[in-house]
Amino acid sequence: MNCITKSIYIFLGSLSLGLGILGVFLPVLPTTPLLMLSCYLYSRSSKRFYMWLTSTHLYEKHAKDFVENRQLPLGKKIFLLSFASTMLLFPLFILDGVLKLFIIGIYLYLYYYFLFKIKTTKPLEDLSC
Repeated sequence: MNCITKSIYIFLGSLSLGLGILGVFLPVLPTTPLLMLSCYLYSRSSKRFYMWLTSTHLYEKHAKDFVENRQLPLGKKIFLLSFASTMLLFPLFILDGVLKLFIIGIYLYLYYYFLFKIKTTKPLEDLSC
């Protein structure tokens, strides 16, 4: 991998990490998916960045359990599903025809994946992510 590609991955990983950190404080931004994206981008660019990120408290609190075991607490699942569903409503109302069917397909797959592929670890504690 060349230097430019690594630099792009590091930049995008850092941007995703920054948004994930903001997501801890702002309920509009989903922390867990952004941290997982950071892990992916850092793992593609630099072992040092990846090792640093996976050793942070932020990663361990919000993403480690999902990355290693494909499981999330019920509160986090509800928060992520409601956030994703809300964000998909905008293109659903704006688009027409085949694209609207595509968004409905995304909805169906999203709910299928969260309900049947991601295990639930704990009862509903809180909705803060």
